Amino acid sequence: MFVVKGLTNYTPRIMKIHEYQSRKILSDAGIPVPPAEVVFTPDEAAIAFKKFGGQMCVVKAQVYAGGRGKAGFVKLVNSADEARDAAKFMLTHRMTSVQTGPEGVPVSVLLVAPGVDIAKEYYLGITVDRGRNTVTLIASAEGGVEIEEVAKHSPDKLLKVALHPLLGLQGYQAREVAFKLGFKDKMASQAASIMMNLSKVFNQNDADLAEINPLVVTKQGQLIAIDAKISFDDNAMFRHKDIEVLADESQEKPLDVRAKKANLNYIALDGTIGCLVNGAGLAMATMDIIKLHGGEPANFLDVGGGVTAEGAIEAFKIILSDPKVEGILVNIFGGIAKCDLIAEALVTAGTEIGFKVPVVVRLEGTNVEKAREILQGAKSKLPTLIAATDLTDAAKKMVAAVA
Repeated sequence: MFVVKGLTNYTPRIMKIHEYQSRKILSDAGIPVPPAEVVFTPDEAAIAFKKFGGQMCVVKAQVYAGGRGKAGFVKLVNSADEARDAAKFMLTHRMTSVQTGPEGVPVSVLLVAPGVDIAKEYYLGITVDRGRNTVTLIASAEGGVEIEEVAKHSPDKLLKVALHPLLGLQGYQAREVAFKLGFKDKMASQAASIMMNLSKVFNQNDADLAEINPLVVTKQGQLIAIDAKISFDDNAMFRHKDIEVLADESQEKPLDVRAKKANLNYIALDGTIGCLVNGAGLAMATMDIIKLHGGEPANFLDVGGGVTAEGAIEAFKIILSDPKVEGILVNIFGGIAKCDLIAEALVTAGTEIGFKVPVVVRLEGTNVEKAREILQGAKSKLPTLIAATDLTDAAKKMVAAVA
């Protein structure tokens, strides 16, 4: 499995949505979800508390990251004033957790929900198991906690069921899992029904993950989903415009948003060597060889096989917007995207924004000789350009240039 610092087990781009939006999708699919109010101001939080009859409520920040409870962004409140104060704190502070990094994420929307008398918590999730190359149902009687920790320390407490690629989750599989989780009689049927509906949510929406954590049994004997998390295959969103509009760009890193709008596959990493490559496999090989020769990649950036000149110029600008970048390695195999087009884009980008860092260029494929002529002609005005004969030569020159 491919591993590079900051990019472990690379997966395709996914689109995330907030918990309150996920809850709505589950509810529409027939999964029992308790009532809640979406609020944007402290006063609205106080009003929501009163709406639920003055009983204990929970105020939850809506962000694209876990660890909210430990960070103080999930709070139980017992009065309208407490709800207002909790909301004011969350809306005026960035949430920082293990998943956000030290910079944290902004909070602009909250969920206020009545407290639930919980008797037992469970975990249900359907996701793509890339190790097995199959969609898998994951269930556990250890819900309400970080499922990663359960998997790490108590893997025997996880039930995993590989799903048929066409038929999805079958009724007998859902019932079997329900019984293994300890459900009986009518409750087992309800749990199985929830699993079947969760499978439909996953399949019908091209999801990457559909998760209920926790699924709870209340002391009154109800089975309800009180938290939900759904993410989607970004490449399938052209089929789901109703879901695509739910994205909250404030939760994403600015360069990620910029790259997405330019139809570029970009992931920021922790190193100092920027990578501009056409093709995901070639990008991974480029990062591997950078590490082999002692460097650290600053990003994964795949401009794609059909990149335009405008897209290539934007790619350079995105890489150079990262203050950590001390050099750029351009590795292009010309096929659909011809080498001379990339060379012209590189010269244009250098002319427009200036290359203040060394740029090592390795080009092979369609129109490569013409591309080399373009780069050679630009040497006088772009002195930081460094030509490379092959990928190994490029990596060595790049690592030496930033040493």
